[in-house]
Amino acid sequence: MEKVINSYETMFIVDVSNGEEATEATVNKFMSVIEANAEVVDVAKWGKRRLAYLINDMPEGYYTVVTYKCAPEFPAELDRLFNIDENVMRAKTFKLEYDAAEKKAAKVATEAVAEAATEEAATEETAPADAE
Repeated sequence: MEKVINSYETMFIVDVSNGEEATEATVNKFMSVIEANAEVVDVAKWGKRRLAYLINDMPEGYYTVVTYKCAPEFPAELDRLFNIDENVMRAKTFKLEYDAAEKKAAKVATEAVAEAATEEAATEETAPADAE
């Protein structure tokens, strides 16, 4: 039987009131848990941001968004670990309807084509015109 692998995206907000080192340690802790149990496709560390509303009487938090592929059992375990850690203010995991790795590869390919076109246009502008 074929092993089921799904794409997921998890966003978690870490409490910044304990200092920058504690915040970074918490983010690294959860990144290592995800990397050990899943294939990480993309990591976006948004950094310290103002919250839309107070969470635990805190106006700011450190946002991290991770896109990964894993077995369906892992997100429940990750959610359990987020709930245990007092430094995690909020965490939410979404199952993606598309293959995250394929979408990222398509995005990278599109960006490469656009960059090549931009470089080609810049080269044509700087090249001397042919004299007749």
